[in-house]
Amino acid sequence: MTDELTSEVAAKVTFDANGLVPAIIQDAETKDVLMLGYMNSVALARTLSSGRVWFWSRSRQEYWRKGDTSGAIQLVHGVEVDCDGDALLVSVTQKIAACHTGKWRCFDEGGQLPLRLETTGHTIQRDKENT
Repeated sequence: MTDELTSEVAAKVTFDANGLVPAIIQDAETKDVLMLGYMNSVALARTLSSGRVWFWSRSRQEYWRKGDTSGAIQLVHGVEVDCDGDALLVSVTQKIAACHTGKWRCFDEGGQLPLRLETTGHTIQRDKENT
């Protein structure tokens, strides 16, 4: 992407008090949500200019490009800013599993909470059969 387009996208983003914005990573073909990471303005600019996904690691306090150590690279198809500017949707081609556990996506089986939507009362309650 050009520097002008990168600046245009970044201008639409509202970074939080720590200078970060959540980035939802989505498979471009299947539309599966693969993972969630955080970007600051530099990680976003690197993502837009390089075509590979960059994040800011909140725990290590450093930049990391997805797949550099694991081989699970993410090739960028597009980046969308949500209507409030406080989240990104990054469409990618995923090479190898996205999750550090080896699963294709971070939201795979085993992570579901025993919650269900009670449509009549419009409240979320614990599913007593699964607790």
